[in-house]
Amino acid sequence: MIRLDDLALFVRSAALGSFSQAAREVNLLPGQASAAIQRLERELDIRLFARSTRSLRLTEEGKRYLPYAQDALLALREGREGMRGEDAALSGTLQIAAPSDFGRNLLLPWISAFRSHHPGLDIQLLVSDQVADIFRDPVDIALRYGQIDDASFIALPVAPENRRVLVASPAYLARHGRPRSPLDLATHSCLVYRLRGRSYDRWCFPATDEVVQVSGPLVSDDADVVRRWAVAGEGITYKSWLDVHQDVLEGRLEVLLPKMPGEPTPMNLVCPHRKQFSPAVKLLHALVAERCRPITAQLLRMLGQ
Repeated sequence: MIRLDDLALFVRSAALGSFSQAAREVNLLPGQASAAIQRLERELDIRLFARSTRSLRLTEEGKRYLPYAQDALLALREGREGMRGEDAALSGTLQIAAPSDFGRNLLLPWISAFRSHHPGLDIQLLVSDQVADIFRDPVDIALRYGQIDDASFIALPVAPENRRVLVASPAYLARHGRPRSPLDLATHSCLVYRLRGRSYDRWCFPATDEVVQVSGPLVSDDADVVRRWAVAGEGITYKSWLDVHQDVLEGRLEVLLPKMPGEPTPMNLVCPHRKQFSPAVKLLHALVAERCRPITAQLLRMLGQ
């Protein structure tokens, strides 16, 4: 008889390409995970993986069997949630990936409030600017900035009207003055964000179709670090309004060139398949969208829209 735990280990091992990583997720030893896969192979009378000392890959039989295993686990999960009903107490584990700045400064307290209403739900929060692979990484959903054009994802809007804004601290502006146009940024110290080795140092302004090459002595691959440098008076940065709105409202940062709206930067909740919109995901999406709505409304008022 096929064990459900063995089936789940097979699916995760296939996604991660490693028995060891799959074992760590469920607090097993690598040898125990390998034994579980061998047990499943005996039950099916097929070889699921081609193993070597350096690699692990699915056999052709494993590739054909994988979607059946995924569908079986998904059907069991849906059945469990269906028996609970939409209004039943939430339980289980919800794994969420979020950008560093948004995750630390906005989502973190919202999740605390969310879980206070659903104490039976365990939440694992991955906060990183490295874009999570929701098909491979151990996450159920991801919150992402930007337009989602990949048809393999399901994306629900969270803050569709969010945009980037130019900001700097009053101390920096007192020392260096204000840019009067985007072209003036070339003479200022600009705080640049880097992701996967690429520096985002070409700032676009859709209202005039201007693209400005910027530079500065400080670069980071953590968006929250860039925001903190701006608050500390180190330079001008070009950030999501969601990330800097509280600093602006409390006077730590000032918006520059407010009549020139920055790039659209919508926030979306992303998951691999609509069937994964569990009651917990639906409620969390509703909460985050509700909390973001008044924040983006402030931006629209500032821009006169």
